Amino acid sequence: MSIFAYVRCSAADQNEARQIAAMEKLQVPPENVFIDKQSGKDFNRPKYQALIERLQPGDVIYFHSLDRMGRNYLDTVEQWRVITREKGADVVILDMPLLDTRVHKDLLGTLIAELVLNLLSYTAQNEYESIKKRQAQGIAAARARGVHMGRPAKRCPENFKELASQWERGKLATKEFMRQTGLSENTLYRRLREHKIIRRK
Repeated sequence: MSIFAYVRCSAADQNEARQIAAMEKLQVPPENVFIDKQSGKDFNRPKYQALIERLQPGDVIYFHSLDRMGRNYLDTVEQWRVITREKGADVVILDMPLLDTRVHKDLLGTLIAELVLNLLSYTAQNEYESIKKRQAQGIAAARARGVHMGRPAKRCPENFKELASQWERGKLATKEFMRQTGLSENTLYRRLREHKIIRRK
């Protein structure tokens, strides 16, 4: 029997230290800790899939909480079935003692675990969808106020018009124009359109 741990953060700037510390207390070998920095909306995650491939009957996977496993209701229930029934491994959700398939393996225990799983998986997906809805509403409200979303627009250098004039007359190659302005090709052409500059044939 081997013990594994799965750790997930939703973005690269989120910290997984708390989850890892919990797995260290359980003495999970470092090489058996699989970490994804990815959304929990589905299970197309490289480290998660690698972990599932490693599983053998009798193995145990620790998750810090159910939402670290996944946030999609139907997919989470399906993955629980894959781990416990197809792979014959056990799942332990650290913050929910009822979701520990190592104990209460009788019919009643299995029923209770699956009822709790369904309820919490539904709650996790509902929370995820609510967060996304609030984010979309916030973005729409910000745009309505004229707030620019995303990365700041790249500014043109002071000599942009002079360089554009040379480019327009065919005296400056596009690649050299890009190099001197520091603009990507798409941004360069967007700025040219804004200045109504078209290269002459």
